[in-house]
Amino acid sequence: MSYEQQTGRDIRVMIIDDHEIVRRGIAEIVDRADGLTVVAEAGSVAEAVRRGELVRPDVLLVDLQLPDGTGIDIITTLREKIPDARSVVLTSFDDDDALAAALNAGAKAYLLKTVRGAEIADVVKAVAAGRTLLDERTVTRRRADHDDPTAELTPSERKVLDLIGDGLSNREIGEKLGVAEKTVKNHITALLSKMGLQRRTQVAAWVAGQRAAGWRQ
Repeated sequence: MSYEQQTGRDIRVMIIDDHEIVRRGIAEIVDRADGLTVVAEAGSVAEAVRRGELVRPDVLLVDLQLPDGTGIDIITTLREKIPDARSVVLTSFDDDDALAAALNAGAKAYLLKTVRGAEIADVVKAVAAGRTLLDERTVTRRRADHDDPTAELTPSERKVLDLIGDGLSNREIGEKLGVAEKTVKNHITALLSKMGLQRRTQVAAWVAGQRAAGWRQ
């Protein structure tokens, strides 16, 4: 069921980009799409936080590089102030570390600015409906030349992997599974080693990529 069907109203979108021409172009694309309405624009972190609290959008379209901080700052701050709002990163940075940082902060999608306009609208609608997804080329790149890195994980480690993908902290995972936080940390250490990863954020990015690929199939 689409967001419009669930709520009976358009998806309210706020666009954050410090380049006015780019921002206006994105706003025009979003406003032209059925079921989407631009309710605010911002060109900085401070402006985005102030306007976001005021208009309380459903979806944020966020650039990563801003004059007074980053899109990650916006996602993190507004996630606390507007828990129901979902964030989509729209950036020119095709970088795994930036992707991991964005997903770890709570972004539900990571799009490159080379994406077509119609795809932006589709992603906003999908994210508003509760999905997490990535640009197809990003997913393809991350999956290329890799066998299943979870093949050696134990059932407990697979559960921890899945819950990391849901954005839960180590404490929350422990409470969910009924184990000590130290046990969760041990599971994470083991799964990082088995998957050939170094950081927890990489795990979150990998899970998001797999879920996005599954959604597109």
